[in-house]
Amino acid sequence: MDWVERTAQLRQWTRSGARAPHKPLLFLYALSRFQQAADDELRYSAVEEDLRGLLVAYGPANRTTPAYPFHHLVSDGVWEVRTERGPGSPGTGVGELRSSGAAGRLAPELRAALRREPSLLGRMARVLLDLNFPPSLHGELCEAVGLELEEAGTGLIPAARRQRDRRMRELVLTAYEYRCAFCGYDGRIGAMPVGLEAAHVRWWAFDGPDDIENGLCLCSLHHKLFDKGVLGLGEGHRILVSQSFVGHSAAARDHVITLAGRPLIGPQPGARPIAAAHRSWHTSQVFHGSPRPAATA
Repeated sequence: MDWVERTAQLRQWTRSGARAPHKPLLFLYALSRFQQAADDELRYSAVEEDLRGLLVAYGPANRTTPAYPFHHLVSDGVWEVRTERGPGSPGTGVGELRSSGAAGRLAPELRAALRREPSLLGRMARVLLDLNFPPSLHGELCEAVGLELEEAGTGLIPAARRQRDRRMRELVLTAYEYRCAFCGYDGRIGAMPVGLEAAHVRWWAFDGPDDIENGLCLCSLHHKLFDKGVLGLGEGHRILVSQSFVGHSAAARDHVITLAGRPLIGPQPGARPIAAAHRSWHTSQVFHGSPRPAATA
C-alpha cells in the first residue's frame, strides 16, 4: 500500500475549481498529533474548536462544520472513528458526534507504517501541502497544526503532479516591471530584486497556470495577504480589501486599508492582464467576506 499515493488521492468535493480543504486540514492535524503522541485518540468534542479554527483560517468563505471531514475521512482508508458504543462513525451530525463520545485517529495500518518509516510522515504532509495550499502558507500552516517537518525532505514524493514552469517568476516580474502591483515596492540589492515574488491568482494546486494572465508581482507582505484572502482583485482590476481585516496601527492603515479601490500597478503595455476567470476564482475561493469601500484620500 502506497500511503503517499493514497494521500494524494483523497476524495474531495469538487465543482468548477471550488476548494474543499476540509479533509487535508484534518489529516495534517492528525499527523501532527501522531507526531506528538502516536496512540492518542482525538475526541471530537475536544478538537472541534481547533478544527473549526483551521477551516476559518485556511478554508474558503463558504465554510462547513469540521464534523464533515471527521466522518468522511474514514472512507479514504487513512482514518478511523469509534464511539462509546464501539467502532464506526455516527455520521456528520455535530450533536451525535459530541454525545456519542466519537473519537478518531489514523488508521492502524498507517500508524504501523509511520512507526516503521518515520520519514513517511513528512512526505505525506508535503503532498497535502503541495496539492491544497500555496507555498506562501506552508510554514504558517505547519505551525498552526503543530507539525514539525525538519526531516520531511528525506525521500522522494512520488505523487503524480504537474511540473512548475521555472520561467514564471521572471516573466511575471518583468511584466510588472519589478514593482509590487499593489503598493509599488521595488527594492533591490544591487541588481537583484529583494522581497518581490510571483503570486498565482488561481492557485497552482487548483489548476492555476504558470503564465502572466494568472500572475502578479507582489511584495512579500502583500503576497501573504493575497493568499490569505485579506486582499483580492475586483472589477476593473481594482484592489479589494476584506472587511474582515482589522488593523488600528498606522502601518496597517497605510499598507493595507488604504489600498481599497486602488487600481493595480501594471502590467506594462503589451503584457496580458489577469484573466477574468482567474480573478473570479480567487474572489470566490480565497477572498474573505465583503470588500471595504474604496479608501478616500
